[in-house]
Amino acid sequence: MDTSWAPRGVTAARAVTTAEGHGNVAYDELGCGPVAFSETLRTPTSHSGLPQLPLLQIYAHVPHPDGTSLVLLTLSTTATSHRDTYRTLLRRITERVAFEDPAG
Repeated sequence: MDTSWAPRGVTAARAVTTAEGHGNVAYDELGCGPVAFSETLRTPTSHSGLPQLPLLQIYAHVPHPDGTSLVLLTLSTTATSHRDTYRTLLRRITERVAFEDPAG
């Protein structure tokens, strides 16, 4: 996602504070830089035809080192009682994010 330039920590914080309905916010410094984690809990509308199960969506907002881009990783599950496990899983995925030119 493109974003207006700001220091990476500010970009991470801004991503979750401006996102509607996001809660359980946490900030951390990982190998890839500052990361903001957040969650939403949504239930499909009754006329959508989808099962009426709550859907937990966990997000990792990872600013690119150039300060003008943001990577958004999302993990979704209906197993809301396993929130901590899925949050740990997304954190481990995020720890492997690298901003390197694959061509070298």
